[in-house]
Amino acid sequence: MKGGLAVALGAAAVAAAPLVASTYHALLMLPFMAYAVVLLGLNLLFGYTGLVSFGHALFIGLGAYTGAFLTTHAGVRSLEVILLAAAVLGALVAVPVAALCVRYVKIYFGMLLLKFYRLTGGDEGTPFLRPSLLGRNLDAMPKIDYLVGPYYYYSLAVLVLAALGMWRIVHSPFGLCLKTIRDNPTKAETLGIGVARHRFYAFVISAAYAAVGGALLGPPTGNVDPTLAYWTHSGNIVFMTLLGGFSSFFGPVVGAFVFIYLQNWVMSVVPYWRLIFGAMLAVIVILAPDGLVGLATRRRPALAGRP
Repeated sequence: MKGGLAVALGAAAVAAAPLVASTYHALLMLPFMAYAVVLLGLNLLFGYTGLVSFGHALFIGLGAYTGAFLTTHAGVRSLEVILLAAAVLGALVAVPVAALCVRYVKIYFGMLLLKFYRLTGGDEGTPFLRPSLLGRNLDAMPKIDYLVGPYYYYSLAVLVLAALGMWRIVHSPFGLCLKTIRDNPTKAETLGIGVARHRFYAFVISAAYAAVGGALLGPPTGNVDPTLAYWTHSGNIVFMTLLGGFSSFFGPVVGAFVFIYLQNWVMSVVPYWRLIFGAMLAVIVILAPDGLVGLATRRRPALAGRP
């Protein structure tokens, strides 16, 4: 009950952000919501299946470039079509990648994007033109008004739908099989669960989520570049998952929020922000090995048991 109340309050706070927060902080919520979608999928692989992927930036970049290509070269401006195309393409590409256990992606995919200049724009990237939302062309609206208004609530709706869909998945028989595989793959095999098959499906679903999140990253900047697919980007999203806590359904979402806002704050106050930011994150993970959500839920019973 308390968990449901916390989720409801969090959703209400996100919905109210454009109305009560500054424009700058409202804009920071856009990458948060995009990464939250990515991390919901990644945690299906990490937290529920017990597999770590350091190549998921591949699918973020793929989703972002799908939107950029469709809006710039194919004349497709519908964000619904873009998100669907990103999810389908992400799932299709995940099929051979899952078979190779993502051993040969990481930095090599980013290098490949730099080579195909005509398609990707090389290190300059590719424009991501403003998409229409629910059939409405909003090109005449000022960009800031577009981002903190219609696009903000569209992204929030996508995040809510993605969370509901993932909630159903992890609480389905398929999700229970994944948990069994995570805890004891050998026992799962003896129970007749196809371990390799379930891991494969989890990877494909996770990749589709990552591609959708990647497509949501494009419109706020209006440009996508190969850094989205670099191995360092994969490391960031894995760290977000660890920061929030992969043992909790919403832990990675909390991790994305803290990561983005903490990074922004550190960047604004110190010149060597990468060093300070990395040290702060390391301290948080050491003090809270189960993540921030795990730390909060662990303390609650202890407090409740005090006389």
